[in-house]
Amino acid sequence: MARIAGVDVPRNKRVEISLTYIYGIGRPTSIKILTEAGVNFDTRVKDLTEEELNKIRTLIEGVKVEGDLRKDVRLSIKRLLDIKCYRGLRHKMNLPVRGQKSKTNARTRKGPKKAIKR
Repeated sequence: MARIAGVDVPRNKRVEISLTYIYGIGRPTSIKILTEAGVNFDTRVKDLTEEELNKIRTLIEGVKVEGDLRKDVRLSIKRLLDIKCYRGLRHKMNLPVRGQKSKTNARTRKGPKKAIKR
């Protein structure tokens, strides 16, 4: 496994896909990083040279990933909870935040149905 940004990325996958195992890097960001580094997307991670890996690592340092990004997201949610806005209340009640209906759907967020006791 190659270690990039503190994450072990899979060796047998294409570099474009392997970079998406890092929190905060999706396909578009992965493609952008690889074009700047001058690395072919179809190359497997195990076939990368140490020089190419170092180029990718330096480019990823400029992007907010992993712990820093998780911390920012957590602080943003905490701010919403502190100011008691609608989105913050939805986070607090563990309900959908982005305007979805929750009368019949939202089972993922609400969990399994609870039986009504009569």
